[in-house]
Amino acid sequence: MSTELKPAVANAANERFTTVEAAAYLGISPSTLNSWRCTKLRAIRFYKIGARVFYRKSDLDSYIAANSVEG
Repeated sequence: MSTELKPAVANAANERFTTVEAAAYLGISPSTLNSWRCTKLRAIRFYKIGARVFYRKSDLDSYIAANSVEG
């Protein structure tokens, strides 16, 4: 029997970020991300488990791609 621990998330695109981690990934403050979520100012998908809020890396990447500007 192996005692090796397997990662909870096999696919890195489904990696869960907390609000603080997601804000750092996007380069904004956590309070800005909280404001966007509460006012629905930006359409960034989030997930709630109880009172905790999470973001998936794939959703953050989709938001970045949808808001990129070609110059």
